[in-house]
Amino acid sequence: MEKRKLSRVAMGFIILVVLVIVLMFSNSLRRTARITLPSSDSAAGSSGGADIAGGDSLTVVAVTPETVQTAIATLERPEQYSRVIRVEQFWSGGSGSFETTVTVSGRWTRTDRVLSGSQTRHTITDGETTYIWYGAESAVFSAPAGEITADDEQSIPTYETILDLPMETIAAADYRSTSGINCIYVETAEDDLGYVQRYWVSVDTGLLVASERLQDGETIYRMASLTADLSTPSTDRFILPDGTVLLDE
Repeated sequence: MEKRKLSRVAMGFIILVVLVIVLMFSNSLRRTARITLPSSDSAAGSSGGADIAGGDSLTVVAVTPETVQTAIATLERPEQYSRVIRVEQFWSGGSGSFETTVTVSGRWTRTDRVLSGSQTRHTITDGETTYIWYGAESAVFSAPAGEITADDEQSIPTYETILDLPMETIAAADYRSTSGINCIYVETAEDDLGYVQRYWVSVDTGLLVASERLQDGETIYRMASLTADLSTPSTDRFILPDGTVLLDE
């Protein structure tokens, strides 16, 4: 009698172990691959790749013109940040530059650009409505944003621009460091008009930190924003001169 009870207990234990193994195997089959960008230490000065984790194995994927759009698609810009962007433009016989202070909180983006004559142009947009005023004026102009994005207000391209590039136009792509910031670098092939575009996208923040545009080998546009404050911006940054509070509570 005792032997029969022990046999039943042993059989039940064996069945339980088999069920656990089956469940573990089933979960491993359903596990999908995801791209994890390299850490700051491994990205610096490297043209290596990102790890694709699937199951219990790791596959290194090099950042190349063929894979860079997939890598950049994994990046996300911060929901909240502030930074200063410097843009330089060059033309035959001259050049100009301006700085724009950018403040982002959720769907709202504010820009403050110092124009010639020390005049400052202010904008706040949520992508649907854009508010514009100048200096300390109380009059505010508002209009549908239309196709003018928050990035357009900053006078910068973004990594979304890279995702829209036909793959055959990407001439070079790798990991590289600029001013100590680990980036994904992308360079387009020269087009029929002699233009080449270069992008440096921060691996840590997902923000475009530098960009250049060349024509026939000469730089005609350059932007840089090497630091960003990721703390929560003050709600005062999203109040119109008439006292209207735009930022959602």
